[in-house]
Amino acid sequence: MDTILVIDDDPGFRKLLETILSGEGYTVETGASVAEAIRAGNRRQFDLVISDLKLPDGDGLQILRWWKEHMPETPVIMVTGFGTVASAVEAMKLGAVDYLGKPLSSPDELRLLVEKALEQRRIAEERRLLREEEAGRFSCGSIVAGDPKMVRVLELVRKVAPTNATVLITGESGTGKELIARCIHANSPRAQKIFVPVNCAALSPTLIESELFGHERGAFTGAAGQHAGRFERAHGGTLFLDEIGELDANLQAKLLRVLQEKTFERVGGARQISVDVRVIAATNRNLKQAVAEGKFREDLYYRLNLFPIEVPPLRERPADIPRLARFFLARAAQNLGKPNLMLTPEAERVLAAYAWPGNVRELENTMERVAILCDEAIEPDDLPVTSSGPARPVLFKDIERQAIEDALRANDGNRTRTARQLGISLRTLQYRLKEYGITPAKE
Repeated sequence: MDTILVIDDDPGFRKLLETILSGEGYTVETGASVAEAIRAGNRRQFDLVISDLKLPDGDGLQILRWWKEHMPETPVIMVTGFGTVASAVEAMKLGAVDYLGKPLSSPDELRLLVEKALEQRRIAEERRLLREEEAGRFSCGSIVAGDPKMVRVLELVRKVAPTNATVLITGESGTGKELIARCIHANSPRAQKIFVPVNCAALSPTLIESELFGHERGAFTGAAGQHAGRFERAHGGTLFLDEIGELDANLQAKLLRVLQEKTFERVGGARQISVDVRVIAATNRNLKQAVAEGKFREDLYYRLNLFPIEVPPLRERPADIPRLARFFLARAAQNLGKPNLMLTPEAERVLAAYAWPGNVRELENTMERVAILCDEAIEPDDLPVTSSGPARPVLFKDIERQAIEDALRANDGNRTRTARQLGISLRTLQYRLKEYGITPAKE
């Protein structure tokens, strides 16, 4: 969110703001009138608008009203000179996020106002995504995927979702494998049908068989009535088998038969039941190694592994860490009624440097904890993690450099689009380019 429109008819003051903001890494466009502001708004989208109240062809309130009507998510800061305080109050009532005194008292005054406004927009965006998720309008757009590795994962999801192919999702615990499975379902022809998740590691072999395939009355002690299993419940929809590597040999054989023939019997029953179910499986185990060790059926492995998707650990997608942290913090802040919670840049750097052995789940728990403990700005000392431990692999800088280079190539060297994809500010990207000696192609 680094594109700013500055509107002021005083060329000296306009140039001053442009110089300060450009020096901070923002992309700045300027104008001197209401007409120029609206033309700019029709031409492109800005992340922030800074406008003087007094302009030759009208006033800044017209600009404010136009933006609130056409792009209400874009924050507007009003510039107020001597004698326009009453107008500034009116502007705040109409929706301006803040106002800036003229003449400028110091560059830091501008920097702080801009950082605050952009941070508020980021929080608003995360809360919008949260509202959509809670309302059930799930889509892949809710998944944070600015890092090139996660972008590639979503490319695979988009390709396989419209098909009926069986998918095997692999990755460490806490990387979001079920979220990927739900994304596949939500973007498939089965989206209007049910998504049924089963954790194969959470139940004993006896219970998991009954849970998957159902049972007839009297099939075992305590089976007082007929029970429909998850396969029957998922008819027409998607069945998600999490931790598939934990199934015993008997269940592996029965699952293979269902995948091949689309039929099964309930426990204690003889009647063939036919189902139309798409199966998505997930595991944090190395199933190929388990096959070699005789712990997992080779024929079932190849049946499940028709379309493999590997979800990278969080430490290998560093560009997504700050965006995920802000999303989880926004959700916690909403639940706790703490609207002023936000991460300082220093805290974000600590989070980005941590290895996250528990992956996304650990990050989510961390943000929920600090949301309870803090009320406003979250500093490094407020975090239960440190940048020094557990340490990132020595190759972290190589990973980060590669991620930046991949994103630059994907965006034809355009730094603004690259920063947006990576989920970092343009100035952070410019700092990294200088640090790693990367010279992108001219935009």
